[in-house]
Amino acid sequence: MEDVLATAEGEVLVKLVKSAQKLGLKGKYGSWKEFLDFYDKQLGSSSLSDPSKRRKDDLVAFLTTLKKKEDLQLLARALKLDNDVFEKFRKKSPDETTEQRLVRMTLTHDEYPLDYLFPSNAQDWVITGLGKKKMEPTKIEMIAIDCEMVLCEDGSEAVVRVAAVDRDLKVILDEFVKPNQPVVDYRTFITGLTAKDLEKATLSVVDIQEKLLMFLSEDTILVGQSLNHDLKVLKMDHARVIDTSLVFKYNYDGTRKPLRLKRPSLNYLCKCILGYEVQKEGVPHNCVHDAEAAMKLVLAILDNGVETSVPLSKEMLEAEKSKLYLHRIPCNVPYEELNGVVSRDVPHEVKPSKKQDRHYYSAVVVFRSPEEANQAFENIAGDLGKDSTGLSQKQVFLEPSSSRPRYVLIRKMVEDDLVGESSAEEKNASSKKRKREKDSKETRERRRCKPLRRKKQRSYVKRR
Repeated sequence: MEDVLATAEGEVLVKLVKSAQKLGLKGKYGSWKEFLDFYDKQLGSSSLSDPSKRRKDDLVAFLTTLKKKEDLQLLARALKLDNDVFEKFRKKSPDETTEQRLVRMTLTHDEYPLDYLFPSNAQDWVITGLGKKKMEPTKIEMIAIDCEMVLCEDGSEAVVRVAAVDRDLKVILDEFVKPNQPVVDYRTFITGLTAKDLEKATLSVVDIQEKLLMFLSEDTILVGQSLNHDLKVLKMDHARVIDTSLVFKYNYDGTRKPLRLKRPSLNYLCKCILGYEVQKEGVPHNCVHDAEAAMKLVLAILDNGVETSVPLSKEMLEAEKSKLYLHRIPCNVPYEELNGVVSRDVPHEVKPSKKQDRHYYSAVVVFRSPEEANQAFENIAGDLGKDSTGLSQKQVFLEPSSSRPRYVLIRKMVEDDLVGESSAEEKNASSKKRKREKDSKETRERRRCKPLRRKKQRSYVKRR
């Protein structure tokens, strides 16, 4: 968000601050006027509180104090809707095609504004689809892309391989990219790449942008799983996107307990819909295969009418209970060091996420059973609390390597009483059914007769 605000136009920032005032949003130092009291002690809030008369730095300083996810989503939505191109694709048209419907499903998803909020006005960013002539309405192209990323010395991610396939699953781009920063982690277990693989890479991100721009117009649809991460490292902003992680969703079947399975993974979608695993256990990812899989998922909807709701099985819930989730892990903490943080006694495996930001990353800790995961969580020495959705969570401080304390947050993936809830409800319903069947005919008859006797009595009193 900070990068986006820093590159935003002054008029846009004024609108955002006024919106924050209207909605009563408060940051670390309170509302806009309360912030000015703290931020500008000489002038105070009464002398110059009009956002349009403040410097751009003042507006950015206030907006960056807003940290609540709900507030950030409101700001992100306001920034996105300020762009007429994005707003046009969000609206439903009478002659909407299935492709357009999937684009609209992506753009109207609650998570979209934050996920796709990019510093598009920055010098090294490209807003796509503005240079090519529009295609005929009946010929809408789709291109699926996927990237492999490495972790750089400054904590940022760099793209090292890019793949793109067209609607016919033809590979139109598969290139290695030379990182512009020293690499500290090639994530070989995910990317399958080493330093040697990139020795001959000569293309830069700018080169890749130019290659992709050859295929893109305003009407081209970009497809991908969590596509925002790929666009971020490519530094490209494209209006028409279909993100399979936002289009497909789990069917919870009335589950009410806290559960953080917000988005189905690419591998799970492939298993449910396409009938195969695109990412096998212990095998590095292949961005060509991942791009193809994302396109196949979209084609399954377009050509075969596949539903966008996928089942959430009891086996999957059991698997989730066998995991713990680590987040807000400082990027300078190698994932190998996390083994002792979770447990030294219970066997487990730490799997860091493929996606990271500049400062933090996350990881999943996998145990052999839900019982062992629960035991490990109970043994963790940390402050017990709840995350924003009500899941149990502990804060654990790491060994101090500097004067600034570092910590990670460890939470459960599923609450203990979630798995089996549906089966418990089924048992309860079955028990009630059996009880009803055991009721004797005489008892049911007596229940039916009670109202009749009351009517007789009332009738008798009336006659007298």
